[in-house]
Amino acid sequence: MTNPRYPLRLNVGFILHEEVGSNHEFTFDLPEVTLGDDLELRELAGTLTIGRTAQGLLFTGDFRGQTELTCVRCLKPFDQGLAWTLTELYASSEKSMSDSGLLVPEDAQIDLAPIIREYALLEVPINPLCQPDCKGLCPVCGQDLNLRDCGHRPDAGESPFAAIQDFLKP
Repeated sequence: MTNPRYPLRLNVGFILHEEVGSNHEFTFDLPEVTLGDDLELRELAGTLTIGRTAQGLLFTGDFRGQTELTCVRCLKPFDQGLAWTLTELYASSEKSMSDSGLLVPEDAQIDLAPIIREYALLEVPINPLCQPDCKGLCPVCGQDLNLRDCGHRPDAGESPFAAIQDFLKP
């Protein structure tokens, strides 16, 4: 059972005292969670398996959630689904620590929020689009071209590719 104030914090102390090869599964189903100042996830759901290894605890899981992004073309907010798989090893001692630098704390309370935040942010598109064929905004009047066509057309000489069009003519 997780703490309602810290829904992504787990007490894994009991797993550290089990034999190598044992596994425990944790299920997450959170309506909303804020991860840092820059990420809010809705409908965060996932399953995390924690396995005891000789080096420490191996965390593997599949998660999904929704976040609100702004379309880079029309500047409207929209919901973006995110899905990711995580795999991390928390070492039980400093000598068995991997490159990730994750170590099971002395109180055996592991907060998954920073790791889930990192994995979720990796799934956010660099140029988010509300729809693949978003037409964006008119550069002249700012009209949302998805709603209606304002009639403005760029002059042929205004195009950044106007200078190379002469080379393309046969």
